[in-house]
Amino acid sequence: TILGGGQVVFVLDIPTLVNAVDNLLNSAISTSESIRNRLPVAMVVDDSITMRKASGNLLKRHGFDVLTARGGIDAVTLLNDKIPDVILLDVEMPGMDGFEFATLVRNDEQFNHIPIIMITSRTGDKHRGRARSIGVNAYLGKPYQEGELVDTLQNLLGAKYPDHD
Repeated sequence: TILGGGQVVFVLDIPTLVNAVDNLLNSAISTSESIRNRLPVAMVVDDSITMRKASGNLLKRHGFDVLTARGGIDAVTLLNDKIPDVILLDVEMPGMDGFEFATLVRNDEQFNHIPIIMITSRTGDKHRGRARSIGVNAYLGKPYQEGELVDTLQNLLGAKYPDHD
């Protein structure tokens, strides 16, 4: 309002402001709850459709939302759409192999926090050492045991691991 002397003074409608703040707080709380309650996302990168389906089904049974990619190039495209909570990665794939994809992930600030589990038939020390030097978090041989993969996921994801019954 404007006072008699021409000075402008703000008049606050306190009940309206309190309601607005309350609505903002409620909105923020429901957003944080929906983020906290969302399913964690696992990306399975393997050129074998059998491995993608088997791993995808296992992950879904354990409460994950699953993205699948046929290889490293396909996985890069998926990363630009949705950032997963964990990546399960094969080594031998056409186009861009698992080592190249893992290197790309580890060298990008947007993705370098994502745990990577390499699952491959290449179980020799040379391949394990290369994976370790890239920054792969876990290295499992094919065929993997379900319990071993679940334990690895629980260790890497901690509180992000889904609650399932």
